[in-house]
Amino acid sequence: MRKSIAIAAAAFLAGSITTGVLIAQAQPAGPGPMPPRGMGGPMAHGPGMGPGMGPADDRMGEHRAHRIEMMRAFALVHRAEDRKLTPPDAQKIAEAFLLWNGNHSWKVLNAKTEGDAIGFDLATAEGSVIAHFTMDPKTGRLARRA
Repeated sequence: MRKSIAIAAAAFLAGSITTGVLIAQAQPAGPGPMPPRGMGGPMAHGPGMGPGMGPADDRMGEHRAHRIEMMRAFALVHRAEDRKLTPPDAQKIAEAFLLWNGNHSWKVLNAKTEGDAIGFDLATAEGSVIAHFTMDPKTGRLARRA
Protein backbone atom coordinates (compact mmCIF):
# COMPACT_ATOMS: atom_id res chain seq x y z
CA MET A 1 0.00 0.00 0.00
CA ARG A 2 2.78 2.42 0.88
CA LYS A 3 4.54 1.66 -2.41
CA SER A 4 1.46 2.48 -4.46
CA ILE A 5 0.95 5.78 -2.57
CA ALA A 6 4.62 6.71 -3.11
CA ILE A 7 4.36 5.85 -6.83
CA ALA A 8 1.14 7.86 -7.17
CA ALA A 9 2.71 10.85 -5.40
CA ALA A 10 5.82 10.66 -7.63
CA ALA A 11 3.66 10.46 -10.76
CA PHE A 12 1.59 13.43 -9.57
CA LEU A 13 4.74 15.43 -8.86
CA ALA A 14 6.28 14.58 -12.26
CA GLY A 15 3.02 15.51 -14.02
CA SER A 16 2.82 18.80 -12.13
CA ILE A 17 6.38 19.73 -13.07
CA THR A 18 5.80 18.85 -16.73
CA THR A 19 2.54 20.83 -16.82
CA GLY A 20 4.22 23.84 -15.19
CA VAL A 21 7.04 23.82 -17.73
CA LEU A 22 4.61 23.58 -20.67
CA ILE A 23 2.45 26.40 -19.32
CA ALA A 24 5.47 28.61 -18.67
CA GLN A 25 6.69 28.18 -22.25
CA ALA A 26 3.22 28.80 -23.70
CA GLN A 27 2.81 32.18 -21.99
CA PRO A 28 3.10 35.16 -24.33
CA ALA A 29 5.95 37.54 -23.72
CA GLY A 30 5.08 40.42 -21.46
CA PRO A 31 5.12 43.99 -22.68
CA GLY A 32 8.56 45.30 -23.56
CA PRO A 33 10.10 48.40 -22.08
CA MET A 34 7.97 51.51 -22.40
CA PRO A 35 8.95 53.74 -25.30
CA PRO A 36 10.57 57.03 -24.34
CA ARG A 37 7.99 59.68 -23.59
CA GLY A 38 7.99 63.21 -24.84
CA MET A 39 9.03 66.17 -22.76
CA GLY A 40 7.94 65.75 -19.16
CA GLY A 41 7.47 61.99 -18.87
CA PRO A 42 4.16 60.39 -17.88
CA MET A 43 2.59 63.67 -16.79
CA ALA A 44 3.25 65.39 -20.11
CA HIS A 45 -0.45 65.58 -20.99
CA GLY A 46 -1.57 67.43 -17.91
CA PRO A 47 -2.46 66.77 -14.31
CA GLY A 48 -4.13 63.45 -13.62
CA MET A 49 -3.37 62.03 -17.05
CA GLY A 50 -0.98 59.13 -17.10
CA PRO A 51 0.32 57.10 -20.02
CA GLY A 52 -2.33 56.00 -22.48
CA MET A 53 -4.87 58.58 -21.37
CA GLY A 54 -4.19 61.51 -23.66
CA PRO A 55 -5.19 62.14 -27.27
CA ALA A 56 -1.52 62.18 -28.31
CA ASP A 57 -1.10 58.61 -27.04
CA ASP A 58 -4.13 57.52 -29.07
CA ARG A 59 -2.67 59.05 -32.23
CA MET A 60 0.73 57.46 -31.54
CA GLY A 61 -0.93 54.07 -31.13
CA GLU A 62 -2.80 54.48 -34.41
CA HIS A 63 0.40 55.59 -36.14
CA ARG A 64 2.30 52.59 -34.74
CA ALA A 65 -0.46 50.21 -35.87
CA HIS A 66 -0.40 51.74 -39.36
CA ARG A 67 3.40 51.33 -39.60
CA ILE A 68 3.17 47.69 -38.52
CA GLU A 69 0.48 47.07 -41.14
CA MET A 70 2.66 48.69 -43.82
CA MET A 71 5.61 46.51 -42.80
CA ARG A 72 3.39 43.43 -43.17
CA ALA A 73 2.16 44.57 -46.57
CA PHE A 74 5.69 44.98 -47.94
CA ALA A 75 7.31 42.13 -46.02
CA LEU A 76 8.33 40.38 -49.24
CA VAL A 77 10.48 43.31 -50.37
CA HIS A 78 14.11 42.89 -49.39
CA ARG A 79 16.04 46.08 -48.51
CA ALA A 80 19.46 45.93 -50.14
CA GLU A 81 22.47 47.28 -48.25
CA ASP A 82 23.61 49.31 -51.27
CA ARG A 83 20.53 50.60 -53.08
CA LYS A 84 22.58 51.90 -56.06
CA LEU A 85 20.24 54.85 -56.58
CA THR A 86 20.54 57.04 -59.67
CA PRO A 87 19.29 60.63 -60.12
CA PRO A 88 16.07 59.43 -61.82
CA ASP A 89 15.53 57.02 -58.89
CA ALA A 90 15.95 59.85 -56.37
CA GLN A 91 13.51 61.98 -58.37
CA LYS A 92 10.91 59.18 -58.37
CA ILE A 93 11.32 58.65 -54.61
CA ALA A 94 10.87 62.37 -53.92
CA GLU A 95 7.83 62.55 -56.25
CA ALA A 96 6.33 59.50 -54.55
CA PHE A 97 6.85 61.16 -51.15
CA LEU A 98 5.00 64.26 -52.34
CA LEU A 99 2.12 62.16 -53.70
CA TRP A 100 2.04 59.97 -50.59
CA ASN A 101 1.52 63.11 -48.52
CA GLY A 102 -1.19 64.46 -50.85
CA ASN A 103 0.87 67.16 -52.56
CA HIS A 104 0.03 67.07 -56.26
CA SER A 105 1.27 70.55 -57.17
CA TRP A 106 4.96 70.63 -56.19
CA LYS A 107 7.63 69.33 -58.56
CA VAL A 108 11.03 67.68 -58.22
CA LEU A 109 13.62 69.45 -60.39
CA ASN A 110 17.34 69.33 -61.19
CA ALA A 111 18.04 65.77 -60.02
CA LYS A 112 21.76 65.24 -60.64
CA THR A 113 24.86 63.73 -59.09
CA GLU A 114 26.68 66.09 -56.70
CA GLY A 115 29.90 64.43 -55.58
CA ASP A 116 28.97 61.31 -53.58
CA ALA A 117 25.30 62.31 -53.33
CA ILE A 118 22.34 63.00 -55.58
CA GLY A 119 20.95 66.53 -55.36
CA PHE A 120 17.45 67.70 -56.30
CA ASP A 121 15.15 70.67 -55.74
CA LEU A 122 11.55 70.86 -54.62
CA ALA A 123 9.67 73.56 -56.49
CA THR A 124 6.18 75.01 -56.74
CA ALA A 125 4.00 74.40 -59.79
CA GLU A 126 5.31 77.70 -61.23
CA GLY A 127 8.93 76.49 -60.86
CA SER A 128 10.19 78.59 -57.93
CA VAL A 129 12.55 76.49 -55.80
CA ILE A 130 11.38 75.83 -52.22
CA ALA A 131 14.21 73.65 -50.92
CA HIS A 132 17.28 71.71 -52.03
CA PHE A 133 17.93 68.14 -50.83
CA THR A 134 20.63 65.55 -51.27
CA MET A 135 20.14 61.80 -51.14
CA ASP A 136 22.80 59.21 -50.38
CA PRO A 137 22.74 56.73 -53.30
CA LYS A 138 23.72 53.81 -51.04
CA THR A 139 21.30 54.30 -48.13
CA GLY A 140 18.64 56.63 -49.55
CA ARG A 141 19.10 58.94 -46.55
CA LEU A 142 17.97 62.54 -47.18
CA ALA A 143 19.65 65.73 -46.07
CA ARG A 144 18.28 69.25 -46.59
CA ARG A 145 20.77 71.83 -47.80
CA ALA A 146 20.46 75.57 -47.38
